[in-house]
Amino acid sequence: MEGKFSKETVLEKIVEVKQKIRNAAELSGRNFNDVTILAATKTVDADTINFAIENGISCIGENRVQELIEKYDSINKENVAVHFIGRLQTNKVKYICDKVSMIHSVDSVKLAREIDKQCAKIDKVMDVLVEVNIAGEESKGGIEPENLEEFLVEISRFSNIRVVGLMCIPPVCRNDAAINENGGFTSKSEENISSTKKSYKNNEFFEKIMKLFLDISQKKLDNIYMQELSMGMSDDFEQAVLQGSTIVRIGRGLFGSR
Repeated sequence: MEGKFSKETVLEKIVEVKQKIRNAAELSGRNFNDVTILAATKTVDADTINFAIENGISCIGENRVQELIEKYDSINKENVAVHFIGRLQTNKVKYICDKVSMIHSVDSVKLAREIDKQCAKIDKVMDVLVEVNIAGEESKGGIEPENLEEFLVEISRFSNIRVVGLMCIPPVCRNDAAINENGGFTSKSEENISSTKKSYKNNEFFEKIMKLFLDISQKKLDNIYMQELSMGMSDDFEQAVLQGSTIVRIGRGLFGSR
């Protein structure tokens, strides 16, 4: 196996991540099986990916179209769902529609229209997640929360895509906290409390998108199915699970820094 981690270490990381998710799920009154571990496999070689699949990873996500194409034939796809989780240009949609079962980060009508067009050619309905810019960051894509319902209604008319949920990537925040025995988070030091007073903790962003998720769910919009909420990555997936995430995207936590 190439890369920083040995097979033994990758296996240890898989076990560790699963246990942390199990603990967080139980604390929130949920079942471990309610949460999908999506292994973010950017720059990870196919042999390493296949080893992870053999040892319990059932969903992988690629960020780059070219990298997905290069690795696709070498990945053991029999027991894994392949998602596309990066920014997707409309001119590259045609290269991945036959290779993935879900596209994350849909944030424009133009992109939704192109996915619909390319999937119609192969008689496929593509599951998609709509990205929400939960913190209003100019540097990130995503639909503004106040425009979400209007956007969902607009893209719901496309017959070859199916909106199955939402996703978000909160701002980078210091998460110097630990889950206590009651399921809350306790700060590790007064210094850390002081350092985060002027910024939201990721937990607050998770709460915001969960509220949006529930509000949209209750409206029962046509062709909009609020089944998945993708939030949480290597540094904050436990918090995300406590707040209701159904998909956590973990790269470094499984494969190390790249």
